[in-house]
Amino acid sequence: MSDVNKVVLAYSGGLDTSVIVRWLQDTYDCEVVTFTADIGQGEEVEPARAKAEAMGIKEIYIDDLREEFVRDFVFPMFRANTIYEGEYLLGTSIARPLIAKRLIEIANETGADTISHGATGKGNDQVRFELGAYALKPGIKVIAPWREWDLSSRESLMAYCETHNIPVDFASAKKKSPYSMDANMLHISYEGDLLEEPWAEPEEDMWRWSVSPEAAPDRATYIELDYQCGDIVAIDGQTMSPATVLEYLNEVGGANGIGRADIVENRYVGMKARGCYETPGGTIMLKAHRAIESLTLDR
Repeated sequence: MSDVNKVVLAYSGGLDTSVIVRWLQDTYDCEVVTFTADIGQGEEVEPARAKAEAMGIKEIYIDDLREEFVRDFVFPMFRANTIYEGEYLLGTSIARPLIAKRLIEIANETGADTISHGATGKGNDQVRFELGAYALKPGIKVIAPWREWDLSSRESLMAYCETHNIPVDFASAKKKSPYSMDANMLHISYEGDLLEEPWAEPEEDMWRWSVSPEAAPDRATYIELDYQCGDIVAIDGQTMSPATVLEYLNEVGGANGIGRADIVENRYVGMKARGCYETPGGTIMLKAHRAIESLTLDR
């Protein structure tokens, strides 16, 4: 008999985590609670509710965390001028502690003894989720299906869905972008496909949030940022919430060709990985904060 009774799963409603729901139910004979976070990824999160219900999930959490994400995670990060290896603004990294925090809160609320996530065994996300969870609740159990099961490809996941009657839009799944993408309010990232070849230049139609510098306006766009205690509180004299600030800067920055990065980074697990990133608002925030410090701080 499994020693796992109830699992809180970080659930997107996509192919991977839909398979994980059924796999957890079948493998551990446990109750599954789903948690879907809206951190500005640009996708509708409510459809995840219907998908979870179709698989017999009784406890479903869908939370809008956009303001908390920017206020408590993005803003403090830029107050510290955080940047990894000179170029990466940690768009994926900074979102994971918030998701881990909420997973533990829901586990406490529902009496769950375990959490689960859909991070692979090769990337940094597994470390971010699990260390964050253990820091908040050392005794929590973690199930990482990608380190346990024998499913190894998108085709095997889709075959699993067919044999286990998992509600997935197969047409949409087959048409999915060839890139592995992750998005939130701070950035969107791209990995895989032709990016695996370091010499290959990204195709222009890959980018979704910004125009190329060549296509940007020929005249500068001016904005005025008001700071309070190191955080932007108003733009052009208009007071804005943290999430609204970032949303506005993403729009302005993207329209002016700001925020693209194409880098090879060192992962925590010891691998090198190429990633392309669009972080228009974050790039403006970092540059502006450094400029404020140059005016106000001594050496």
